Amino acid sequence: MHPEDLVRDHTIYSCVMGSRAFGLATEGSDTDRRGVFLAPTPLFWRFDKPPTHVDGPGEERFSWELERFCELALRANPNVLECLHSPLVEHVDATGRELLSLRRAFLSRRVHASFTRYALGQRGKLEADVRTHGAPRWKHAMHLLRLLTSALDLLRTGELTIDVGDRRAELLAVKRGEVPWPEIEARMARLAAQTDAWTHRTPLPAEPDRRRVEDFLVRARRASAVEADADHEVVQGVVRGGSVGQH
Repeated sequence: MHPEDLVRDHTIYSCVMGSRAFGLATEGSDTDRRGVFLAPTPLFWRFDKPPTHVDGPGEERFSWELERFCELALRANPNVLECLHSPLVEHVDATGRELLSLRRAFLSRRVHASFTRYALGQRGKLEADVRTHGAPRWKHAMHLLRLLTSALDLLRTGELTIDVGDRRAELLAVKRGEVPWPEIEARMARLAAQTDAWTHRTPLPAEPDRRRVEDFLVRARRASAVEADADHEVVQGVVRGGSVGQH
């Protein structure tokens, strides 16, 4: 099966991300699409496994296979968690709805380390731009401030909110280069300090609910196996817990 066919035929959830989901879109903004596909279970019984992610089909589209998506979400990967909370859902089936019902199972205090680590990496790139070109890439500076604010709100409330709401104007001013870099640095430092302070006071649990997520994944794999060939003796044997050749 071609990787792009997995996205076309087996997507369980897809959404719009980027500036449109964040409430920061302007006239020239792209439409970034992200999704999750469930590779048919029999594909995993071969030596060549299905891909963990697929670029495309088309531009500005990226999808993860369900298991990889869950792994990253349990690690509190910022991009994946934000995908789960997009307000702009384009497609969702029954399995996708169950995935969305598990949003809280993925959230934990791990978000502090993962969001902070990602933010530090992005800040390093901005500082390199300042040293080399005299100014950062303003769009990237805007999104870093947005990310840090989102992380702080998540630790405070236990809820991940994607749309920036009434912060739109001040963030777009950063994107236009209207806010001096030293002021942006000061904002980043304040947000980082506040995030650190909330790490041990957050209502989030220490760890995500890995068992609940794994139970969901097993059910999805089992249902896919049955759907793939409901009358196949070997398939049914594996699904029921038997072994190949067992009678």
